[in-house]
Amino acid sequence: MSPRDLGGAGPRQPATRPSARIFAALALVTGASQFHRAALGVVGPELAADLGAGAGLLGAANGAFFAALLLMQIPVGLALDRIGPRLTVAALALPCTIGAIGQGLADSAEAFLAARFLLGIGCGASFMASVVLSARWYAGPGLTTSLARVFATSQLGILLAGAPFALAAEWLGWRGAYAASGLLTLGLAALWWVWVRDDPPDRPAPPGPAETLAQALRGQFSVWRTPGLLPVLAMHLVGYAAMATVIAVWAGPYLAEVHGMAPETRGTVLFIMGLALVAGLLVVGPIERRIGSRPRTVAGFAALSVLMLTALALWPSAPLPVAVALLSALCLCSCYPVVVVTQGRALFPDHQVGRGVTTVNLAQTLGSAALPAMTGWVVGFVNPAWAWNAAFGTLAACLALGLAGYLSGRRGTRRPD
Repeated sequence: MSPRDLGGAGPRQPATRPSARIFAALALVTGASQFHRAALGVVGPELAADLGAGAGLLGAANGAFFAALLLMQIPVGLALDRIGPRLTVAALALPCTIGAIGQGLADSAEAFLAARFLLGIGCGASFMASVVLSARWYAGPGLTTSLARVFATSQLGILLAGAPFALAAEWLGWRGAYAASGLLTLGLAALWWVWVRDDPPDRPAPPGPAETLAQALRGQFSVWRTPGLLPVLAMHLVGYAAMATVIAVWAGPYLAEVHGMAPETRGTVLFIMGLALVAGLLVVGPIERRIGSRPRTVAGFAALSVLMLTALALWPSAPLPVAVALLSALCLCSCYPVVVVTQGRALFPDHQVGRGVTTVNLAQTLGSAALPAMTGWVVGFVNPAWAWNAAFGTLAACLALGLAGYLSGRRGTRRPD
């Protein structure tokens, strides 16, 4: 156990840098997952009309995808520990490809929902495999920077799900565009298999206890008893979800209703918000090393995010430049969930890291599904004149509660391998 594992700076250890191919594989696979999450809204009206479904299909399709992600986390954690990230992601490429192509072949709303669910299953290991591989290829101080760079690069998947996917749908139709995305996914899986290795050649994975499947399942329960896990879960439940709910659900309608912005201009603001998130991810690693403490880094950025949401809740009619600045600052400061992930990883020995980080990720997946529904319910309940106060205020309160749980919980130490 080192001071670094306790949240302090600790002595810096030399890092084994993965090859450019390893980094590219991580970025491409996580970027593909981001793309599949986002490549719905831009063709949503057309596919809903073609399938004879109402606007509710889009919400149901998004829910099916996240439900599959949620259900996959525990089996993915077991697979990452038992067979490794390389084989796990490669195996899930098949349902991912079938789901992506199935969207284009769907002849009913039910078939489209089934394809989205299958697609969610296929994407279930993408992000956590990146966490496990980065943890194996980097020594402690480099892990946050490694993950942040991978996740920053993966935001390109969201950008490709916008105008480029719309252009592909114009050329090929939405069905052809989804089919092409499935073939591209299969090609990325082939690159993953060729480029990725589970362990650095000069630092093989330390041997863990030989586990039967039953022992591995029991190990999953021991993960939940890990000291220090609850504070990490409290923060991860709302940290990313609060920002994602704003950028994916409320920012566009807010800019349209309060500031009268046209779709093209709203798109520009959302693009700026996305760039702010990328900028935050690129600087959070050096900032964490400069501060010398993961908990202080997380608490500082989370507190700033609460401040931005509170300002929007108290002053929703702020002048447009101020509103854009607050929205962009929120995205900039919402880079800290990657630090929460690295702190969560440090709680688990190497032979349990897959089950550990997927357990942590359960909180984020659940929060990403729950917060949009919660804020929608609150906005529908209050007087319309207070809608934006309620939306931003609810997110600020949830994030503040998560931060309080994070700060008041008992800190854990890394368990012995």
